[in-house]
Amino acid sequence: MFGRKTPTAVEPPPKPRSHAPTEDDDSLCDLPELEQLWSPEPQTARTSVESLLLERNQISEEQLAQARSVQAQTPGKAISQILLTMNAATEAQVLSALAETMGLPFEVPEKAKVEQAAFELLPVDYIRKHQVLPLRIEAKALFLGMAEPTNVFLLDEIRRKTRREIRQVVVTPGDLNRVVEQLTSGTTDLKVDEIIKDMADDDVQLVKEDKDDVTDLEKLGSESPVIRFVNYLIFDALKQGASDIHIEPKEKALKVRYRIDGVLFEAMNPPYAMHPAIVSRLKIMSNLDISERRLPQDGRIRAVIHNRKIDLRLSTLPTVAGEKVVMRILDNRSINVQLEDLGFSEDALTIWKRQIDEPHGILLVTGPTGSGKTTTLYSSLRQMDGNKLNIATVEDPIEYHLTQANQVQVHEKIGMSFSAALRSLLRQDPDVIMLGEIRDPETANIAVQASLTGHLVLSTLHTNDAPASITRLINIGVEPYLISSAVNAILAQRLVRKTCSHCKEEYEPSDEMKQYLMLQGFGSQKAVRGKGCDRCRKTGYSGRLGIYELLVMDDNLRDLVTANPDVTNLRKVCRERGLVSLREDGFDKVQKGLTTVDEILRVTESGL
Repeated sequence: MFGRKTPTAVEPPPKPRSHAPTEDDDSLCDLPELEQLWSPEPQTARTSVESLLLERNQISEEQLAQARSVQAQTPGKAISQILLTMNAATEAQVLSALAETMGLPFEVPEKAKVEQAAFELLPVDYIRKHQVLPLRIEAKALFLGMAEPTNVFLLDEIRRKTRREIRQVVVTPGDLNRVVEQLTSGTTDLKVDEIIKDMADDDVQLVKEDKDDVTDLEKLGSESPVIRFVNYLIFDALKQGASDIHIEPKEKALKVRYRIDGVLFEAMNPPYAMHPAIVSRLKIMSNLDISERRLPQDGRIRAVIHNRKIDLRLSTLPTVAGEKVVMRILDNRSINVQLEDLGFSEDALTIWKRQIDEPHGILLVTGPTGSGKTTTLYSSLRQMDGNKLNIATVEDPIEYHLTQANQVQVHEKIGMSFSAALRSLLRQDPDVIMLGEIRDPETANIAVQASLTGHLVLSTLHTNDAPASITRLINIGVEPYLISSAVNAILAQRLVRKTCSHCKEEYEPSDEMKQYLMLQGFGSQKAVRGKGCDRCRKTGYSGRLGIYELLVMDDNLRDLVTANPDVTNLRKVCRERGLVSLREDGFDKVQKGLTTVDEILRVTESGL
């Protein structure tokens, strides 16, 4: 048994009681738990965190004034937290200043300097949950790294758990989790070892945002199975042509899925115990807050994989089983596609090229998320002469970089909305403006005014077909007569999977399918499908192409739009005037053997 702790400093005098002592009071005082409660050492008054940051020239007077202004509008939030949110100061700078105000040391922990005997005093789950790191033992006292040094109740709990005196050391959450990952990632499942045995640490290299040089992942962590496994995930997903990586925790299970050609496939099931380490590794790579597990976070990873530059947009989402992570792979090779290769029919391609050569007006590309709208817009911009035209884009976020355009990132939190950016662009003498999306009345009306004053505006809408885009703009708040004057053309599109060229075969469809194909204008009783091979993962499909519905405004349609028609009537008139619907364009590609009937039925509605 351990006796009373010898105080390391003069204990403050006891506070006077507000009432006479009772029998209950005496019994409480005899409890050893209360006798040994941790109490901070007496300290002299010190300056504030923000004052220290200012003295160290780590923030400016303007930033401090702005933080105080924000604090006045959000009572209860510390200025240091506001400065972090503003990116005015780093986490290390804030915690270093906080440590000085509390009279505590600030350290950057390293794996080699952490004593194993000290680290084993607390369970790993407890260390991760409470963001504490036992560093070393000196003179029977435990030096404890803490990301929240003001939590005195946690200090007392750890003192009782370890039965040692505690000496606080302030560390950042990122450094703490980095060292914990290094110390705990030495063992893993044998299957994972088999998967990653051929992976080298330099197969995936990070690219720092603020520098041009490439940084090996090894600098952010040790040579551990977790690091190599994350490298393998990214490398394998890219190799298989995936657009997204899903890391999904289930109850006592972990599932990794790839989205390939628009469909999710289960890729592997790593050991469930690896989930926290995998998520922490990805957060380190994308500079996210590792200690925050209750709120969604978004980040970005820039990497080089075998001399190929890749951007990954990372999103975390807390679920009941843990944090789910989704990574969107942004590969310039996948977006750098010519208009001729997207799947346009000859007539639609000729008309669309003519439309993007127009000097003014609005061109809309519509469809649900993941239907290839961004690819179509970027391919259209690449057709333009960037040397003779001033091309500008407003996007949220900027996923791919165009050399011939000036790209603007939207920042809603600081007031840089689509409409605000568009107003500024109009003072930049643009010829062509590409808007990521028209989503509110202000942006829609500014886009219309821009087109009417001699600018070509390209943008997207989320509607099911081309005629519905007209009523969508009216519902947003644009006057019908303005729409009829400004809009030149509307392109609705979907992406369908292409039949695998390596295992393509003709087959005899069922009688019911034959009858349906006859109604769709098929002259042949044969159909084409992919039998399934190793190159297409036994699916029968490899790659994707677009199906399109192109509506070009003429004088009759402009008169009809001015009269504010309902979408059913408008769609009927467009069909009568020769509009090729999405489903009709899809079945034309089925006849050419490019895709299958099942794919067209999967992505289109019966009315489309």
